[in-house]
Amino acid sequence: MKVFADLLQAATSDKRKAAVCIVVKTHGSSPRKEGAKMIVYEDGTIVATIGGGKLEEQVIKDAIKAIKTGKAQLKKHELLQQHGMCCGGSVEIYIEPIMKNKKLFIFGAGHIGRALAFLAQTLDFDITMIDDRKAYLDQIQIPSLSKLPFDPLKTLPSISFDSASYIIIATYNHQLDRDILAYCIKQPHAYLGMIGSLRKVAITKKLFLEGNIADKKALDQVDMPMGINIQAESPEEIAISILAKIIAVKNNTANE
Repeated sequence: MKVFADLLQAATSDKRKAAVCIVVKTHGSSPRKEGAKMIVYEDGTIVATIGGGKLEEQVIKDAIKAIKTGKAQLKKHELLQQHGMCCGGSVEIYIEPIMKNKKLFIFGAGHIGRALAFLAQTLDFDITMIDDRKAYLDQIQIPSLSKLPFDPLKTLPSISFDSASYIIIATYNHQLDRDILAYCIKQPHAYLGMIGSLRKVAITKKLFLEGNIADKKALDQVDMPMGINIQAESPEEIAISILAKIIAVKNNTANE
């Protein structure tokens, strides 16, 4: 079997939410000793084992609950009294939801996109910028930034969006922004925002509703115009307002 670190990395990259379960303390006879580990996915499937039987069944239920709440927990199990297991000892199991890698996708390498990338590099995000203007991307010197110098619409199907994805749409063209939004609004995400004036937003909502691209509920969940209203003017101020909104979303979303 792969070493547990590899299994944990696979769980972190998996689209499914998961939790790691660790035997942290035992007393008397128990199926597994301290240090035994198991990964539980939100659908109840597991990798590795902490001992099987009724104990493991309960730990899986506890892990699924922890995944839903986003909160770690420590539980003690009396094997005979609680689970009817003849080994008769006790174990303590620590369960912690696995934090997904938060991914920030910036469509557009203009002034605002550039400012966003520079500010976001100090935060806990894997940042990818997409723009078909390679010269603009080449001007941004951020070692940790992943650059995709391709047509955004052709690139979209190759991007794996999930519940830990934060998507910013700020290209050089209104219609391109709308086309990207039309695709992304149907993908899983933690945050989706589009740059623009109130008029641009109103026109976008009208077009999407009339074209049956998205309903009012989905459109209301899109952050547009993006960011917190701080009367921002410069690209840097606008970027700060957008990141402030993203941080607010991140810190109020369980298991992100």
